[in-house]
Amino acid sequence: MAKDHGPSIKNDEQYEKLVDEGMSREKAARIANDPNSGKKGGKASKYEDRTKEELYEKAKEIGIEGRGDMTKDELIEALRNH
Repeated sequence: MAKDHGPSIKNDEQYEKLVDEGMSREKAARIANDPNSGKKGGKASKYEDRTKEELYEKAKEIGIEGRGDMTKDELIEALRNH
């Protein structure tokens, strides 16, 4: 049974697993709180297949700073490493 992390974490079991695998608490919480998390089955489009605008919107959604000055490749790197 997963520890209850309170109302800020929607999927405690997934959150704990991600943190145990070495993911940052912030990123693990973002994934565990996504209602689509675990339902896509790896079918999300690759970052390289998305437009720069789509990448910008995703970066905005998760709070990556400096995104307005980034190239598409820089946005991809920032999203992967956030």
